[in-house]
Parts: sequence; structure tokens; C-alpha cells
Amino acid sequence: MAESVSRLKIAELRDRVREGSVSAVIHAQVEDLRRKHAANGNPFWEVKLRDEGDSLVLRSWQDTRSFEACETLQVGAAVCVSGEFARHPSFGLDAKRWELRLLGDAERAALFEGERLASVRAWEFIVESVGALRDPRLRELGVRYLDAFGDRFRRAAAARQNHHAWRGGLVEHTAQMMRSAKALCTVYTDWNEDLLVSGVLFHDCGKLWETCPPEEGFGIPFSVEGELLGHIAIGFEFVSSLWRELPLELWEDLTPSNDSVRAHLLHLIGSHHGQHEFGSPVLPKTPEAFALHFIDNLDAKLETVRAAYEKASPVAPGIFERAWPLTTNLVAPLPAVTPPDPVASESDLPPSLAADPDELVSGSVDASADKDPYSLF
Repeated sequence: MAESVSRLKIAELRDRVREGSVSAVIHAQVEDLRRKHAANGNPFWEVKLRDEGDSLVLRSWQDTRSFEACETLQVGAAVCVSGEFARHPSFGLDAKRWELRLLGDAERAALFEGERLASVRAWEFIVESVGALRDPRLRELGVRYLDAFGDRFRRAAAARQNHHAWRGGLVEHTAQMMRSAKALCTVYTDWNEDLLVSGVLFHDCGKLWETCPPEEGFGIPFSVEGELLGHIAIGFEFVSSLWRELPLELWEDLTPSNDSVRAHLLHLIGSHHGQHEFGSPVLPKTPEAFALHFIDNLDAKLETVRAAYEKASPVAPGIFERAWPLTTNLVAPLPAVTPPDPVASESDLPPSLAADPDELVSGSVDASADKDPYSLF
């Protein structure tokens, strides 16, 4: 298929097929490749593709050109896939009559150098927020972290599945949490905003070694450190090590003390999962620790909901199938009210709205005349 058709990101493609089939081209990396057999015994290839924001699985049957290409394909290859994409009732986003080729060197470099616009904006917000911290110890700690480990931070995923599970997902998750934290500090004015913002910055820093794609890759590999220690333990060690490099003698006369600031920051890292059974070695014990836990949980949950709306199939008008790990069907959200036309006159309104309020109360106008008699409300 010629590549004159639209080149789309996988997430864009997933959105487009809601309106029907789409002829498109995608550039992505092969994350997984498996040769399987159908119920009738015929072989087929199952190919998982991933770009910087989403993934999809395609199936290549024996009588297609893509089947031949898959025979020599390797996991990790950067490929161009062109075809007619649609929403399959069982498989979700799928394609038929698709073709595949390896990307050239320039195309491959562009694939891995590209960033989601959301990730770019998230990074800029984080840098700005860290630079604005008033506590010089926390500001210096954050600046050193971003300067030394920024590239790895910008690649890391926030999770392997469920929420922000893509290259750059940790930056987007962190920035959104930081926005929420700063907004809440305008309401709960007795919180230590510098501490909370720093807790947001570092709460998942261990994921730089637990869920971080390679420089040329979108897959989220497992690591020995991540499996043996987990990101909370790694975060403890990392922040403690970074803290020891600070010129702490410059701030010996500050209140609160250096040791207190360090202990409270480590407490936020250790307690942010909220419960022992969810991996926290200690439970939240300060306002900032409780806030961090709930802000983290809120952003993760709402991202899961957003993704479910994007991917789930409707089971009835306004109702979507349950998407794991959610435990219930989703209902289409209520849109915001549309403001009335400012030039509309009272004569343009329905009689029930144009009537005098006293008449509605007295019963001279029947405001419920059109109500469904079987409606619960």
C-alpha cells in the first residue's frame, strides 16, 4: 500500500476508527512476536507494536504478504505498517490487508527521538516548579535530579500496565500530580508546599530503574534491581545518596533542620502507596503524606478511566463495557452546560421557563407536563 495516506500515532488511529475504517500508516517498534495456530491448525503471526503513547496487536494470516515479512522479523525492530484499520468486535483496534517494512535509519532515529506533546509540556512544568521551590535544600536536590537523570526520567513509564504505561508516562503522571498538589495547597494553606511538591517529584523515582525503556525502545523491560527491591526501596536509596551530595553545611542554621527535611521527604516516598499490603513499608503519618497518597491514587485512577473510555466498546447507548482493572461498566460523563444565547428573548423560551415563577409555584403552569411517567426521577 502506498504511504500517501495519513501517518498516525497509534492513539490517534484508535480514536479515528471510532468513526469507521481508516487507511493509515504507523511507525512503531515490535514489542512482541509470536507464531501461533488457529483452531483449524493454520499458522498465523501475532505482532504487538508500540509507539511512544500506545500499543496494538495485529494478526497476520498465512495467505497474506505480511505473513512472509513476519517470518524474518525480530523483536525490537522498528517498522512501518500500512493498511486498513478498523475496530474489531473481539480484538479491538485491528487491521486487514496490512503490509510491513523495516524503517530506514533516519526514520528509526525520528521514531525514538520523538516525544508526545503532553510529555514535553509536562517536563517544562516540572522544571519550572522545581526551580520555584523556596526551600534551598529541596530546590537543589530537585535540580540535581533533573540535570543528572532527566533523560532517564523522560523515558520512564509510570507503570507496566494500568496507568501511564508508556515511554514518558512517568513525567506526565508526575506533572499532573504536581498541578493537583499546588492547587490543593491554595486550599490547605498549612501544608508544606515545598515538601509536598518534592514528594511528588521523587515518589516514583525508583521507577527510573524499574520501568524504564531503553534509549531506542518503547517496551518496558524487567530489571533485576526492580524485581529484587521495588521502586520504593530504590527510591529510598537513590534520594539518600543524592542528599549526601548536597552542600548541607550551607544550611545548618535553617529551620527546620536538614535532618528533619530529609526524614520527611523519605517518609513521603515510603508511605505513598498508603497501605502495607500495597507495598508501603510505613503508613502515612503527616498531612503531606496523606495528601501525596490520595493525589497519586486519584491521578492513576482517572488515567485508567480515561483510557477505558478510549478503548472500551459500548454495550448500550452511553454505557461502556468494563475495562480491567476497573470493577464496573462506565457511563458516558455528563457534559458541561451550554450557556444560553445572550440575545435570546423571553419569547424564545418554552412556556414553562418563560412563565412567572409564582405561577409555577401556584400550579397555574404545569411544569411537569412532558415528564416521562415511568422515569425514576
